[in-house]
Amino acid sequence: MKKIGVAILGLGVVGGGTYRILTEHREFYRKTQGVDIDVVSVLETNPACAQTLGVPEEKIASNIAEVVCNPDVNIVVECIGGVTAAKEYVLAALNIGKTVVTSNKELYAKHSHELEHVAKRHNAGLFFEASCVGGVPIIRTLTDGLQGNKINSLIGIINGTTNYVLTKMTNDGLSYEEALAQAKTLGYAEADPTADVEGFDAAYKLSILSSLAFHTKVPFSKVFREGITAVSKEDISDGKQLGYVLKLLAIGKNTDAGIEVRVHPTFVRRDHPLASVSDAFNAVFVEGDAVGDIMLYGRGAGSLPTGSAIASDIIYAATHSDIKYSTFKNGAEAEKDVNFADDFISAYYLRLSVADESGVLAKIASVLSKYHVSIVEMIQREKAGGKASIVLVTHETHEFAIKNAVEKINSTEIATVESVLRVVS
Repeated sequence: MKKIGVAILGLGVVGGGTYRILTEHREFYRKTQGVDIDVVSVLETNPACAQTLGVPEEKIASNIAEVVCNPDVNIVVECIGGVTAAKEYVLAALNIGKTVVTSNKELYAKHSHELEHVAKRHNAGLFFEASCVGGVPIIRTLTDGLQGNKINSLIGIINGTTNYVLTKMTNDGLSYEEALAQAKTLGYAEADPTADVEGFDAAYKLSILSSLAFHTKVPFSKVFREGITAVSKEDISDGKQLGYVLKLLAIGKNTDAGIEVRVHPTFVRRDHPLASVSDAFNAVFVEGDAVGDIMLYGRGAGSLPTGSAIASDIIYAATHSDIKYSTFKNGAEAEKDVNFADDFISAYYLRLSVADESGVLAKIASVLSKYHVSIVEMIQREKAGGKASIVLVTHETHEFAIKNAVEKINSTEIATVESVLRVVS
């Protein structure tokens, strides 16, 4: 039976979960996959982590050279996170011909071109299923399940922290600050949640997934990004009244105008499949030209779900002799003939504060009409101090048209636009 030696770099949440899965399932993999996967080395700066997991002392390495120079190590699993040290360690493994499995979405989104170049030079495998959407096998689905399709679009909830926060704001009426504090208490949010709540995490993942789906490099720098920090209880309440649920969506489309990649808070109709994806769960809605619509759903983070994705990559690498790399030219930037659409089309939700007097709505409608923006739905209610609140939902229009209309409204004395959110039906 083929034996595969694995080294795990970092025994934190993901690395620890991976160690548990590989050790507890070793006999199961021998029986079902015909391969003996043995964790022969770990690199962990905190000995207590290794001791808690029961790692034998002789398997604990003190530096990366000790790991990559170990002849018993075939596959190196990077779980330390960040970029600087992780990149150094991954390159060290690839340069010596070791296959690498990583869960590091930031590293892969920013430096996959460098990593893949080295991997190709040394005939080493490079796997990254765990970098996107935790235990949901979205990468394997795109590369080994839907390769018979031209993918037209993918839309997903791919960050568990923001989905949890928005779910609590929607279902429990919490403010953003209250919901985020609860997410931190439960371990769904980091002490510094910036990467999640400002949309960076989702943008890294969308860069990776769109590149795979559309067979061309989609750099992270091309992803339009807007986080959830400005979302208010009032927006959530207004959306519910209109039949919408607010989600942080990652949207990738391959259109005639070019590739469209964006991450932002979005109202979705209550009957949309993504509307029911709650708490820290993730889902990705994919449209292929042959298969039509499919949706993958599951836990987007956590020690065991993410460890499951890592174990899947390890088994795949151990049982497949052919090494696959990108189906496109994987450079630092997009190829010159690839267009990116930034004036994308969407419907919009606008919340405005106006003087509570006659003629105001007509003036707003006149400005919107000038930029070819038409109204589908409206809510109006009184506010204190002789003010009123008007909420509008528009027909689909161009992003630049809405931006220009909002700028024009705000430059006048008729109203102040307090919130702009995108809408999908």
